[in-house]
Amino acid sequence: MPKVDFASPALLLLALGVPPIVWWWLRRHRPALSFPGAGLLAALPAGRARIARGGGAALRGLSLLLTVIALAGPRTPDLRTRIDTEGIAIFIAVDVSGSMAERDFDWRHLPISRLDAAKNVFHLFVEGGAAPGEDGRNFEGRPTDLIGLVAFAHRPEDICPLTLSHSVVLKLLDAEQPRSLPNESETNLSDAIAVGLQRLEHTDSKRKILILLTDGEHNVVNPPSGWTPRQAAAVAAGLRIPIYTVDAGGSGISPDEQHPGDGTTSTSPATRAAAVLSLKEIARVSGGRYFVAGNTDALLDACKSIDLLERTPITSFQYRRYHDLASWPAVSAFLLWAIALVLEVTVWRRVP
Repeated sequence: MPKVDFASPALLLLALGVPPIVWWWLRRHRPALSFPGAGLLAALPAGRARIARGGGAALRGLSLLLTVIALAGPRTPDLRTRIDTEGIAIFIAVDVSGSMAERDFDWRHLPISRLDAAKNVFHLFVEGGAAPGEDGRNFEGRPTDLIGLVAFAHRPEDICPLTLSHSVVLKLLDAEQPRSLPNESETNLSDAIAVGLQRLEHTDSKRKILILLTDGEHNVVNPPSGWTPRQAAAVAAGLRIPIYTVDAGGSGISPDEQHPGDGTTSTSPATRAAAVLSLKEIARVSGGRYFVAGNTDALLDACKSIDLLERTPITSFQYRRYHDLASWPAVSAFLLWAIALVLEVTVWRRVP
């Protein structure tokens, strides 16, 4: 049930004046007959005067109290209306290619995959909390920011649009798994950036950023967007959307190239160097920053740095539509006062 509040709660203090008014009404002097003939009234039942006097005072007191409540403006929020908040719009692009299944990260001293490490860190980034370890990195969370998500390998998948429902975004992120099909082992940075920019372009937030987490080099020939990673970064710069590139392949074990015959995976120094150069160029051209995140600590440091860089104070405005309930106590107050008047000239009629 929606909680009832008041538009002008300070007016409720007027209720303190109701008891003195009722007391005055009970104690006031009434006019008397100059030459009473009380003998004619002796046969009437006793006690009606007390009931009439107390009942009239109770009805009038309750009527005044309801009038005060009506003036204070009781209301209930319409829970179906959205609360719009002015904050930062953050679109997260996460690499889910086969290389992200490599278990070269750790979490609380247990080996985990690169993608699972990204999930854990992004939970802290969005929801807030303390990271594992002795240094105690604390994340404040992003409760007023719009968060969106795209997962990409050979092609991007628009997982979640920008939303304030962060629990939904994180639940969808947790459901993502590294792609295991052979044609999904490639990394398409250009189209992932294109999807993120398209989503960010259509939001009204004053500040928009894109976080690109990957462990590999862009190796998709002729992506649907027709852009190279550098061209995508140039478009981001034109839209004033910086791209923070987080390189989770810094340990040098990114299986973007597979050795035939033995089933093992590795990345040549030349490929790794090209990947680093590409990610640095994306960050530089777009006005963002490049972060090396080849292990858990480095990944936490990268996201903590982004969190601090995007902590510029922004005034937040919130509104909600309310249902006005003032008419109910106002009408009730009028009816109670009218009932008191009618009873006093009929059933509770008194001789002065």
